[in-house]
Amino acid sequence: MKKPQLQSLKYQIWDGLAAILAYTSLFVFRKLVVEAEKFGLSNLEFSTSYFIGLFMIPVFWLTVYHITDFYRDIYRRSRLKDLFYTFNSSLLGSIFIFFALILDDTVSSYTDYYRGFLVYFSSHFFFTALFRTLLTTRTAYRTRAGKIFFNTLMIGSNAKAAELYAKLESSSNRNTGHRFVGFVSVDNNIRFLLEKNLEHLGNHLDLPKFIREHQVEEVIIAIESSEHHKLEEVLNLLEETPVKIKMIPDTYDIISGKVRMESMRSIPLVEINHQLMPPWQMVLKRLFDIISSFLILIILSPLFIIVGLITKLSDKGPIFFKQKRVGIHGKEFYMYKFRSMVTDAEKNGPQLSSENDDRITPWGRIMRKYRLDELPQFFNVLIGDMSIVGPRPERKFYMELISKNAPHYRYLQKVKPGITSWGMVKFGYASNVEEMVERLKFDVIYIENMSLLNDIKILIYTVIIVLQGRGK
Repeated sequence: MKKPQLQSLKYQIWDGLAAILAYTSLFVFRKLVVEAEKFGLSNLEFSTSYFIGLFMIPVFWLTVYHITDFYRDIYRRSRLKDLFYTFNSSLLGSIFIFFALILDDTVSSYTDYYRGFLVYFSSHFFFTALFRTLLTTRTAYRTRAGKIFFNTLMIGSNAKAAELYAKLESSSNRNTGHRFVGFVSVDNNIRFLLEKNLEHLGNHLDLPKFIREHQVEEVIIAIESSEHHKLEEVLNLLEETPVKIKMIPDTYDIISGKVRMESMRSIPLVEINHQLMPPWQMVLKRLFDIISSFLILIILSPLFIIVGLITKLSDKGPIFFKQKRVGIHGKEFYMYKFRSMVTDAEKNGPQLSSENDDRITPWGRIMRKYRLDELPQFFNVLIGDMSIVGPRPERKFYMELISKNAPHYRYLQKVKPGITSWGMVKFGYASNVEEMVERLKFDVIYIENMSLLNDIKILIYTVIIVLQGRGK
């Protein structure tokens, strides 16, 4: 039975204790060595500043670990990777502490600075690595003993799947922690080789349902070469689930370096990573969204009032327009805009706007040209439904139409939709489904290359487009 919250708490408690011990080591060294050499006396008195540091230092370190997502996937820890991570984070964090706490010390020689840094870094690395290694070793032992396991679903039903299952269940590989709940087929054969070992849950089209019902944490794809045309469909269905996805590699995967060293402990498998940006970049991206949206809503509030008044006076309908859009992981939300069309614009059903659309009001055309109608979406960003940069959100009606032409459209739901995007910069607004599919290519490129640097690049392009009035 796994309790990830409790396991994460254990790591945090021991990390906090390691931070306290390291800070205390530094404090004692400064009092008994540095000050003794400087003033000729040693006085180990725990002052108020020590107790303030005793609270602030662990908070600093735990914040660093949370930002870098160290406590994610807490049961699948690698002792060697943890050791390298601990060394790097201890070094960088200690440098920060050095400039914050040690550099202003009164010392008899500059070598005292180096000694102080070495004491703090070495003690922090030692205590943190020691406690983490003990916790990770205990977890590995419990996994081998079968006390910790991961509900696993096999996708595939014949030779490859049966062979892989036999290898994973062999005595030499039982320490992986996989507990198979069944298998899912991608073809319509009456009999399957894997039926001898596992329960056949059904067809791959019902994958999300099986994953929910059996609380699946990991999926292993082991389909035959003749079934590879179904792979994209399988991956699209899995995009909406939180499971880890692994599959048997081919020769190209091995040569290209997708099969990592840790895979050699048992069976070489390629992990399809859901993580698009490093955790620290995701945190900074969200912080940027919150701070920027808040400032824009405050600073541009006079512009909001002016645009709202003109919208109301130019056309007697409501100032704002809200519409359901599909966001991250398929979750629907209301997106807000200044109304740029007549009030009954969709009396005949959902319609996309075009360049010469007579439903757009005269003032609406001006707003669209400079994208003033998009300003209320900063409220959507502030509350977390959207990001400033990300693929434009669509209605469920059009999402289903696009998915028929481009099944990989659901790939866009891996991230929050945005006010502006690479697709909007390079292609602009789409007036039909074909153009939506064309714009999709640019948004997929963005997702595959997500970074803060690319977000800044897209924002610069967007500002240029707005200032030049090239919106439509």
